[in-house]
Amino acid sequence: MTTTRDERLARADRIRAARPPGGLFAGKEWRVAAEPFVLPVGLEVELEKLGFRLRKFVEASNLLYRLSVAGKRPGWIAELLDRGKPLELVELARAKPLADAVPRVIRPDLILTRDGFILAELDNVPGGIGLTAWLNEVYAKEGFAVLGGRGMDEGFGAVVDGGDILVAEEASDYRPEMDWMAARIGARVVEAENTPADLRNNVYRFFELFDLPNIPGSRELLREVAEGKRAMTPPPKPWIEEKLWFALFWLRPLADFWLRELGEKHFLALQKVIPRTWLMDPQPLPPTGVYPGLEIQSWAELKKFSQRERELVLKVSGFSELAWGSRGVKVGQDLSHDDWAAAVDAALADWGARPWILQKFHHSRVVEMDYAQEGTGVPGSRLQRMKGRVRLCPYYFCGERETKLGGVLATVCPADKKLLHGMRDAILAPVVAA
Repeated sequence: MTTTRDERLARADRIRAARPPGGLFAGKEWRVAAEPFVLPVGLEVELEKLGFRLRKFVEASNLLYRLSVAGKRPGWIAELLDRGKPLELVELARAKPLADAVPRVIRPDLILTRDGFILAELDNVPGGIGLTAWLNEVYAKEGFAVLGGRGMDEGFGAVVDGGDILVAEEASDYRPEMDWMAARIGARVVEAENTPADLRNNVYRFFELFDLPNIPGSRELLREVAEGKRAMTPPPKPWIEEKLWFALFWLRPLADFWLRELGEKHFLALQKVIPRTWLMDPQPLPPTGVYPGLEIQSWAELKKFSQRERELVLKVSGFSELAWGSRGVKVGQDLSHDDWAAAVDAALADWGARPWILQKFHHSRVVEMDYAQEGTGVPGSRLQRMKGRVRLCPYYFCGERETKLGGVLATVCPADKKLLHGMRDAILAPVVAA
């Protein structure tokens, strides 16, 4: 779409002015793009295929856990995934009515690289659903063929199915977008800490499971779900929400399982986008053992890595307030030698309570994108060009037989940032194909 600079600026001003009266995020702003983010050539097809592959991965992960519990796969798998979780929650989550339940909304965080994209993590309780639906709508009205079209409304509407969206205080920043979205799909938003007596049978859980102690009545609610009296998605299954699944995916002793459940084509395709990941298990290796891909024999060697060698990231695996929003992420290249060694020691010490993972860091592609900046002392707005790094968040909605891409949120962060997430100086935009 070829337009003049003034026309692009006017478009950005219209988009800013179209924001819902109640906003979309509590107290948060973002830089408004003059047009959608243009996906590099060839990636649209890969994005479309990724949804089905990730659904198979999540379903296979759930199966592997169940087989481990049943003694048909090594017991240490379930023990590791249950580590740090309340026993009552684990028992409820294992109930028969929930056996095959997996999240119906899958949102990966993809880092755009020079060669394509790499999967940083999977978010089972994703924010941005309302925001992405709104972005798709307003940019479509400006004439852009945004990926997903009206898929956010259709997909999320089918998931919630006229039920209740439970939003916890921990996620209150996202309450405005959920209120806006609920009004569009005929749902209701309620406070998780103050559920009404007429709570609907279909519940969308918009809170983390580690937050359950702060939610009165959650025990009774989860028991109803475990007994099949009430439907909940994402299902309250804490093992599904662990980041350490990426490490299990790369373990050689489990390769036969992944190959059988995913199929060779999907297994090889996921190997290209799931970064090499290791469990920060402090148990020493035998004298002849090494960590594949790191080629070291002990974590003591990892602590001695030079800054150039530390293209690595440490992350809390899950069930922790540090496991979301980049709170528990340590980027090796950003730390001094002493701080890196301390971070490795802290991760190893945490193994018994909340496992950590080590992940290969992939450098993101630098792009240029225009946004409309409201200038101090300048009438109206003006266009600014920013060099940035891109995180793509596609939203996949899972029906009984199909997985559909509803939309894609592009977060373009300033190029000097290594952790790519929503921030005041980031551009948020929908996505179009090249």
